[in-house]
Amino acid sequence: MKIIDLLKNEKVCISCELFPPKAGTELQNALNIVSDIAEVGPHFMSVTYGAGGTSVGQTVAIARAIEASGRPALAHLTCIDADEAKIDGVLAQMRAAGVQNVLALRGDAVNGNDGDFAHASDLMGKIKKAGDFCVGGACYPEAGSLDRDIVNTRRKIDSGCDFLVTQMVFDNNIIYNYMYRLLRHGIDVPVVAGIMPVTNAKQINRICELSGTKLPANYRAIVEKFADDPEALKQAGIAYATGQIVDLIANGLKNIHVYTMNRPEIIGGIMKNLSEIVK
Repeated sequence: MKIIDLLKNEKVCISCELFPPKAGTELQNALNIVSDIAEVGPHFMSVTYGAGGTSVGQTVAIARAIEASGRPALAHLTCIDADEAKIDGVLAQMRAAGVQNVLALRGDAVNGNDGDFAHASDLMGKIKKAGDFCVGGACYPEAGSLDRDIVNTRRKIDSGCDFLVTQMVFDNNIIYNYMYRLLRHGIDVPVVAGIMPVTNAKQINRICELSGTKLPANYRAIVEKFADDPEALKQAGIAYATGQIVDLIANGLKNIHVYTMNRPEIIGGIMKNLSEIVK
């Protein structure tokens, strides 16, 4: 199934993100996580792609397992440091695995050169020409320059991007303001709001520092209060994320992507909290 069809219907769509195992970690562990999460019932699952394509084999294997679970897979693909032949090869692997959906990203340079693709929009054009893929792209509601982000996002749409997934956001007002900005610039493809339940205080501080995402004062107080109690922080993080999702749905934004950090109990807790809201 193509993800754009899920996003364009009238029902709420809750999805989640997984990442391949680190070097030295058994792939089977990640495949077990796929199975556990599939039972919870997300509408689709995405799987990330290591810097420079270092985990391409595992990304494809996990995407294949997601498809086998009965859920559509959204396979990430980065283009920095990659040439045409490499991208063709990865797309062929994805096609053979039954993957119909690709999240096209620029990625982080490993070897210090751009390869054949300087921007995510270049990769999107390539994917659209390579086959019948549904292509998603990333967008950044808290970008340092929103005007530049809008220009880049417009370029992605013009290159064939079917939908957008936001970077994690902890304040829904930022998402709403960003949506208005997109619409003012004629960008009306489906937007999937990225939500991350905070379950590790040190980790979230590092993530916010790297991404430029702001942690609201009320959420920071929660994180600091329960920083030394992992189970309490996990419960609080799930509760806060659930509140965000309920607010988004109530205000008409029905497509939500949960960054689970490969923890089935996170998406499981959220889906349980939404059992009467998402049916």
